[in-house]
Amino acid sequence: MSLRQMEYLVTVVEEDSFTAAAELLGVSQPTLSHQVKALEAEVGGPLLERLSRGVRLTAMGRAYLPHAERAVRSARQARRAAQAAAGTEGGELHIATLHALAVGVLPEVFAHWRREHPGVRLVVREYATGDELCERMERGVADLAIGHRPKQWPGPVVPLGREEIVVVVPDGDPLARRESIRLAELADRDWVRCALEPVVEGRRFLDLACERAGFVPRDGVHTEHSSTAVRMASTGAGIVITPAHVAAGHGCAVVPLDPPWHRELAAFSRVSLTGASAAFVDVLGRTAHLGRVAAAQEQGRDTVA
Repeated sequence: MSLRQMEYLVTVVEEDSFTAAAELLGVSQPTLSHQVKALEAEVGGPLLERLSRGVRLTAMGRAYLPHAERAVRSARQARRAAQAAAGTEGGELHIATLHALAVGVLPEVFAHWRREHPGVRLVVREYATGDELCERMERGVADLAIGHRPKQWPGPVVPLGREEIVVVVPDGDPLARRESIRLAELADRDWVRCALEPVVEGRRFLDLACERAGFVPRDGVHTEHSSTAVRMASTGAGIVITPAHVAAGHGCAVVPLDPPWHRELAAFSRVSLTGASAAFVDVLGRTAHLGRVAAAQEQGRDTVA
């Protein structure tokens, strides 16, 4: 089996169409079909079920696809890494990150990057959870990941700093005048809950933290994205706990928790950081305005898992 055949299969699945995949790959549809059938013959069974509209993976296909994706993306990443190692004058840099960081931290960083390295195009892939981000990076979706520091990662990890977790309330709320607040003081408040909330020990983090503070959070609104949750909280629909960078620019008040909550952020990759990847981490460190992890640890501050 060849890498090209794997690329054909991955593209057909991504496009859900032999016709669209052939057009994207620049080959004829008969050629594409022939190569996919040749791959199936070598694997020993059908990988795709051809439907009247689209395609569907067979059981063999579902087992085979992640490995094919990893091989194809690793080859693309290797090509980009080789080009990036030569400098930062051209090409693409693929970055995987969390939605909250894409909204709150990276826009300013990207603006600085474009001014300093206008020849390198940035491609961003956003994910909902840290587990998903790590899993997709292992499969080679990007050259560099920006997220919460992974507990176990086989490649290089560069600490970037920490994000502070705060309570978001409307500007006119009595809490807006507080310098800090203990979690237990929020027992009588309605909460805006977000689907992207971290999961710790198999439970949503806020449920676990509130239980330890002696109460059950009273849910008022459920949202899909952290930026939506902040907007809801700014209007008085409920309070929300979120990274401070996500709340910036939403016309709301943020109140630090007592004791403070922080999460460490890091850049990580499957291979050594060179060329464009190394340059991006440098720009990120200079422009992201993240607190220093060491300072937080020296002061004994809590870290959100």
